[in-house]
Amino acid sequence: MKIKITIITVFLFALFSVKAQNKTHNDDVKVGLVLSGGGAKGLAHIGALKVIDSLGVKVDYVAGTSMGAIIGALYASGYSGNQLDSIFKEVNFDNIINDNLPRASKAFYERDNDERYAIKLPFNGFKLSLPSALSRGQNTYNLLSKLTLHVNEIKNFNELPIPFFCIATNIETGQAVMLDRGNLAQSAMASGALPSIFQPVVINDKMLTDGGVVNNYPIDELRAKGMDVIIGVDVQDGLVDREKLISAPDVLLQINNFRTIKDMKLKAPKTDVYIKPDIKDFNVVSFSEGFKIIETGRQAAINKAEALQALIKKDQKTITVPKTKIKAQDSIIINSVSFSGNKSYTRSYLMGKMKLKFNKKISYEDFDKGVNSLVATNNFETFHYEFRKTKGKEGYDLFAALTETKNTAFLKAGIHYDDLYKSALLVNLTKNHLLFDNDVASLDIILGDNVRYNFEYLIDKGFYWSIGLKSRFQQFHKNISAQLLLDDNQLIGTGLNKIDAKLQDQTNQFYLQTLFRKDFAISLGAEHKRLEVKSQTIMTNNQDDDDDEFLFENTDYFSVFGNLKLDTYDNRYFPTKGFYFNGDIHLYLHASSFNDNFERFSIVKADMGYAFSVTDKLAFNVQSSGGFKLGDKSTQALDFALGGYGNNLINNFVPFLGYDFLALTGNSYVKASASADYEIFKNHHITLEGNWANIDDDIFETGEWFTFSDYNGYALGYSIDTFVGPIQGKFSYSPEQKKSIWFFNIGFWF
Repeated sequence: MKIKITIITVFLFALFSVKAQNKTHNDDVKVGLVLSGGGAKGLAHIGALKVIDSLGVKVDYVAGTSMGAIIGALYASGYSGNQLDSIFKEVNFDNIINDNLPRASKAFYERDNDERYAIKLPFNGFKLSLPSALSRGQNTYNLLSKLTLHVNEIKNFNELPIPFFCIATNIETGQAVMLDRGNLAQSAMASGALPSIFQPVVINDKMLTDGGVVNNYPIDELRAKGMDVIIGVDVQDGLVDREKLISAPDVLLQINNFRTIKDMKLKAPKTDVYIKPDIKDFNVVSFSEGFKIIETGRQAAINKAEALQALIKKDQKTITVPKTKIKAQDSIIINSVSFSGNKSYTRSYLMGKMKLKFNKKISYEDFDKGVNSLVATNNFETFHYEFRKTKGKEGYDLFAALTETKNTAFLKAGIHYDDLYKSALLVNLTKNHLLFDNDVASLDIILGDNVRYNFEYLIDKGFYWSIGLKSRFQQFHKNISAQLLLDDNQLIGTGLNKIDAKLQDQTNQFYLQTLFRKDFAISLGAEHKRLEVKSQTIMTNNQDDDDDEFLFENTDYFSVFGNLKLDTYDNRYFPTKGFYFNGDIHLYLHASSFNDNFERFSIVKADMGYAFSVTDKLAFNVQSSGGFKLGDKSTQALDFALGGYGNNLINNFVPFLGYDFLALTGNSYVKASASADYEIFKNHHITLEGNWANIDDDIFETGEWFTFSDYNGYALGYSIDTFVGPIQGKFSYSPEQKKSIWFFNIGFWF
């Protein structure tokens, strides 16, 4: 009997213990965290999370929209508020928003396109249209993919370290879409695809954009997940008075806020701990003020510290375990790759651009470079990928989904002013897939004081031999050194130092080019050049004809050439690191009858540079160049001419500060230069430059090249880097001449 009583007692004790445990578990209050959208203002979420973590509050579910989805996804994947603070302080938001890809990821042709045009618009079927967004979001996707690699195998977001969902908007139906499974990086990006800034993201055949359009604070959906208490961080705008509605964007933003503000009147009271950072001084693109925005979130959460601590003391029974510090992977092993969506581009083309190495550990930086190289071709609207762990083997299999661009024709434009070509308006028509899948044709028409054109056609085979055609026409009117056009006897006879000349140059090339890497190319080709130089300074015998002009040159030259080019500069106009080398040899084989004394000759030239930074504001660039003529010396119009400032001077004209364009001439020269560039604040540069040169006939034979410089020039400049290109003013001075020259430039050089 005692035994039975004992058994019953133990059974009842165990039963009540289980019930007590279940009750304890059931009484453990579930805390949900909802993060609103708000663009750059959403960085305030990070400050709030830092406080939530420091107080030891355990979050059981995270929901977010737009920027709240991006921050929330990373928090749910295991990052702490402090880690997110460190990550986002290192992010270059300009590169993300503008879809800027590193210059090193682009081949030479692609660089020329990016460094010449201010505007680029689709132009298909002779109809001009606007792009779907400012950015494809590739840099955002690359970053999120890297940061979420540690949870890439988790497809059900309920299985993340903290369960998570986010809200996106179906553009076609206007309906809200809850994303709680699939690719975490892609889902967060879809929710944060701010209209007009980021293009829509396609998931499960739905075209999705920013969830803030329909539900910017998904508190009801989070409560439905069984949450007892909701912590909300709201970074949405309030209405402003008429004094602040001073522009069209201000009015449009106010109208857009009507719905969200109306919604928040109902949703804010439903929030148990409502955190509202003071973000009235910021807007959706104030990423440059990220430090201040994060601090507003921290202060707002501190103001709610008492309410947050109450959750721990009274309701949260589960002991909070500190988050394991997650470190984003800096290397990866890729065992295989699978592409989908490519129709016009072969697997070998894609692999050639990405240059992946299988079964070997590669840095994530190198992987990103490969992705950027493919995206930089502008042949793809999207390139989304995910890694899946290889079964039975270390490393991952890469699955990449591409969407080829439907726009194959583009209308581009740019503006420019300099002291040689004067004012110019550039209009360009570019057509991809003109004859072949991997070709591109481009025609520049340059209108202004000196009408010009530039045509290029390239069959791009990357690291195999590509085939190219170029045709260019340039002209300008300038006082130039008489030594470039007259021999010694003529100089003595006329007594001229300067000649007011009109120069026209048409150059046509056929060439083969191969890349050893994206920034290292060798070219071989044939060239036809028609050069015409005329002037009224020296008149013909018919002195009564005001239009009579003396022809110094009216010759067709035929040559073959070879070129070796290496360019790792990170910026063409304001380099802070990298190396540059450009070596060229032209063998002139024939000339038309105007140059009746022609004999074969060669011109060899090279220039190189090295840029480096000593601080994040101060960079130096050291350069040297030189050239000489071999063979017949009688053809002077193609000799070297130093002077002026510019980035794309034709023929053998070389910039030289302190002297006017084409002021110093000779058939050989050496030049050294150095510059210091200090970025006083974003995109504003002060430069201090110096250059030194020797130039004359045959200086390598006389030894003059290895003596102290005969010509010197120094310059102080101020530059602003804008979307149309650099705006520059340079005050230069030459000690030999004891006079100064101003140089001005507006826009990209072309």
